[in-house]
Amino acid sequence: MSSSILKIHPNDNVIVALRDLPANATAEWGGEQYLLPYGVNGKHKFATEDIAPGGAVIMYGVLVGRATQPIRRGEPITTFNLKHDSEGYSTAKRQPYSWSPLDVSKWTDRTFMGYHRPDGRVGTYNYWLVVPLVFCENRNVLILKDAFEKELGYAQSDMYRQQVREFLRAYQQGGDFGGVNDYLSGANATANVAGAADRPFRNVDGIKFLTHEGGCGGTRQDANTLCALFASYAVHPNVAGVTVLSLGCQNSELQTLEDEIKKRDPHFNKPMYVFEQQAGTEYSLMSGAIKQTFLGLVEANKQEREAAPLTKLSVGLKCGGSDGFSGISANPVLGHLSDIVVSLGGQTLLAEFPELHGVEQELLNRCVTEEKAAKFEKLMRDYSSKADAVGSAFAFNPSPGNIKDGLITDAIKSAGAARKGGNAPIADVLNYTERANNPGLHLVCTPGNDVEATTGKTASGANIILFTTGLGTPTGNPICPVVKVSTNTALANRMPDVIDFDSGPVVSGEQSIEQNAEALLECVIKIASGEVLTKAQQLGQDDFIPWKRGVSL
Repeated sequence: MSSSILKIHPNDNVIVALRDLPANATAEWGGEQYLLPYGVNGKHKFATEDIAPGGAVIMYGVLVGRATQPIRRGEPITTFNLKHDSEGYSTAKRQPYSWSPLDVSKWTDRTFMGYHRPDGRVGTYNYWLVVPLVFCENRNVLILKDAFEKELGYAQSDMYRQQVREFLRAYQQGGDFGGVNDYLSGANATANVAGAADRPFRNVDGIKFLTHEGGCGGTRQDANTLCALFASYAVHPNVAGVTVLSLGCQNSELQTLEDEIKKRDPHFNKPMYVFEQQAGTEYSLMSGAIKQTFLGLVEANKQEREAAPLTKLSVGLKCGGSDGFSGISANPVLGHLSDIVVSLGGQTLLAEFPELHGVEQELLNRCVTEEKAAKFEKLMRDYSSKADAVGSAFAFNPSPGNIKDGLITDAIKSAGAARKGGNAPIADVLNYTERANNPGLHLVCTPGNDVEATTGKTASGANIILFTTGLGTPTGNPICPVVKVSTNTALANRMPDVIDFDSGPVVSGEQSIEQNAEALLECVIKIASGEVLTKAQQLGQDDFIPWKRGVSL
């Protein structure tokens, strides 16, 4: 891909600029020359033919929009001359689909070091979880967080507090801040959690304290969904045990939580300690929670990492802060990695339904049964109709940053986003908080919103998430490591404290998609084994947002 332009699919009538192309330049692809009357910014596209108003614009081989103005050959496509459009879809229009698993013999005997659970799943990390059933308990959860993290060595570095202290010192000594600037320039630029050697519980990777704004006062559906979400986290292989704080009168009832846990794991045997504030004083609630949680940590610390085959990986596939390179570098790299994992017998999860808008028919064709295809179609249509009802259609999904960096329509964004799913058949389709129980590629109903999506993907069982970004997105998850994969090397160099892996060499032509994907899989094995912390883990990016089942794109 060393050329300055790229035509992704033979049927496309647009070409991607891999770098800024000046006005009046001539670009060549496949023996064809294109005179560019205007400059085309890198990551943007120009037309390969004259397109009349109403004419189709094809990219990735699918309809991604229609011209609103005449577009001449060589002219860039913009929000001025293109509007979103996509092909209709239906289970009734399904076409036969075939796929041959990849040759993965080089990976068959590879293992990662994980935490084996009684239900046969394997965790990549060993966390204790503290959750509130209602927002009234957020304060108590945060007090527990402060106490446990500082005393047990899980607290973040106080680098920024030290910087404030230096400014205060300078102010108190007369206001000379020059020395502070020198101090800051020499400070360690990355805030890190303490290493395992500095902690008393070396086999407990962390205690994760979740907060939220739900559990009461909203709809019963949202309260029940919250319980289902917490149940999915409780049974997650990266969780050793759970402490639950309850007020006592909220809509998100303990019985609902317990029922949802049994749905997911009828033989659930992890320690789960429940404390209700209305049963007594705050002191009794907090002291009881501290004692029982500490004793739970003692038991959790007895678990150690053991070798596990790569078939025990459940890899979430996510993109955020996408750019015009996402669909040609990092996303197809994830797609190839997904195909490797599926060919081995592992599990991958593709979510973000608003970002699959425009490629629904291809995904329907790939579903292994008519029943699963029908479920996907129903979930998509229900979700889309709710968005339409409030005047926020899927077509409004691209953010200003997406558009600025070349993703002009939702269909362009979606066609590139779908490449994270590779080419394997779709083994199952899951609604929000449903648990993945089969090997293979799964579709998971979540919004495109970065944190809502990673929260939901983790609920479905992902024990590691790969997150591609072209603009830079500092997002993580409390219990599932989130690996940031940059679409371009400039981003990786600009934000080294956020990016874990660079797919930019695919754009520059230094590596093929396959080579970059295999290098990423090596990175995944190290992270899954606890040998390397992701940048999100180092920064304490424990982002958690439950999806209220209204409209969120």
